Amino acid sequence: MDILLYLIPIALLLGSIALAAFLWSLKSGQFEDMEGAANRILFDDEDTSQQLLANSEKSPAEKDLKVQHKASTPD
Repeated sequence: MDILLYLIPIALLLGSIALAAFLWSLKSGQFEDMEGAANRILFDDEDTSQQLLANSEKSPAEKDLKVQHKASTPD
């Protein structure tokens, strides 16, 4: 029974730390956009799909010219 003198304060301390962490996450906006992260991981950006479409419409000669131009310009 003497162990309860140690376990109860430890449990209360850990519970209060968990509550403080939860309240901090609410204040900092961690739960504001629950759908956004799921959508960002599942769906491509519009810019990426537009760039791929633009690159596929170019002829191979234009692509080679662009690569040569990038290689010849110093950084």
